[in-house]
Amino acid sequence: MLAYLSLGSNLGNREAHIDAACQRINELCGTIVRRSDNFYSMPWGYTSDHEYLNICLAVETDLTPIVLLNATQTIERELGRTLKNCYADRTIDIDLLRYYNKQGNEIRLQSERLTLPHPHINERDFVLVPLAQIQS
Repeated sequence: MLAYLSLGSNLGNREAHIDAACQRINELCGTIVRRSDNFYSMPWGYTSDHEYLNICLAVETDLTPIVLLNATQTIERELGRTLKNCYADRTIDIDLLRYYNKQGNEIRLQSERLTLPHPHINERDFVLVPLAQIQS
């Protein structure tokens, strides 16, 4: 299956946080098959002076969407993220954007914990631009 992820960091050594998250994604989630260029943006949904470094990844995975969500949230905690579901500065943020099954069909999911595709993709240039680079 193929999952598209968005990663962002706006605290501390942003590049190191993104690289560490990518390493852990390869270890826990599957194989990164494409990585976008870096994209820099100001925070979305709140005000801060800390600019974000954003990337998107395409990851081949055997994990179900919920298991993948659990793994990415584990990575966030490992890398110092303490708050979830709020708009605030953070060392790392990992969002599941899109998920495709082995036949190439996009999975649609609506639950309390996860909505696929991500409901705000089209509102965020920091997702649209890097995602366009890696989508096949």
